[in-house]
Amino acid sequence: MKTNRRNFLRTTAAATAGTMLVSPAFAMNSAKSRYQISLAEWSFHKALFADEMTNLDFPKVTRELGIDGVEYVNQFFKDKAKDEKYLGELKKIAKNEGVTNVLIMCDGEGMVGHPEKAERLKTVENHKKWVDAAAFLGCHSIRVNAGSRGTYEEQQKLAADGLRMLCEYGDTQKINVIVENHGGLSSNGDWLSGVMKMVDHKRVGTLPDFGNFMINRDTGEEYDRYKGVELLMPYAKGVSAKTNVFNAAGDEANMDYYRLMKIVDEAGYKGFVGIEFEGTELSEREGVLATKALLEKVFKTL
Repeated sequence: MKTNRRNFLRTTAAATAGTMLVSPAFAMNSAKSRYQISLAEWSFHKALFADEMTNLDFPKVTRELGIDGVEYVNQFFKDKAKDEKYLGELKKIAKNEGVTNVLIMCDGEGMVGHPEKAERLKTVENHKKWVDAAAFLGCHSIRVNAGSRGTYEEQQKLAADGLRMLCEYGDTQKINVIVENHGGLSSNGDWLSGVMKMVDHKRVGTLPDFGNFMINRDTGEEYDRYKGVELLMPYAKGVSAKTNVFNAAGDEANMDYYRLMKIVDEAGYKGFVGIEFEGTELSEREGVLATKALLEKVFKTL
């Protein structure tokens, strides 16, 4: 049956007007209300390591790029975790720029799943200051690594033990402890989802990274990224939108972002999706903006 174009346009206009009369928010793209974009500080690691930018500059740069949330990396203010004056200044800057402090990514504080109990306890102690800093800044989580040694099953049990202890402390500050697929067995979706089940604590969660599914760089063993994201999303308290290379259409050349975000969407996730650009063909700023444009394009399809 052919549709009269004039009637179609009139009907569409009337429906749109009716929607707007009922609720302006209803006419907004639903994905826009479900997702906000944040920026992982690692996206500017070259500038930060070169002292062209400081951690205190990061919220301002984020706002300049039109991004709403910041994901800090602890190594860029490594000695400031207990410095309330510094943290107070950082918090004030973020507030003045109108950006949300989302999380702190923590590296270099030991193995959460160390085979020796004393070392696991030491690692937990090392992370406590970052839990406190995250609470002070108003973040919802710290991101940790689930490194361990031993067999597949042994590493699961050890990582779960360390994470549970850290979650118990996180509970006192209402801070989540989330794990990124970050190399080794943590990049195996079956392994990490199994760890989540073992920890069985409301504060534990995942930070699925679209790009970090390399299990062994020496052998080239890589876990299927789509299966991995699907397995990790039920535990997700954040999402990391990794990008490296873009094609002429502005899409990530090696990852199907439409498929990945559909998995995120179907899992019922709401919240920040964090840009983490690691490419070399674009400048850090250009890469971040290209990722932002890609996410905004993909959100409109959901």
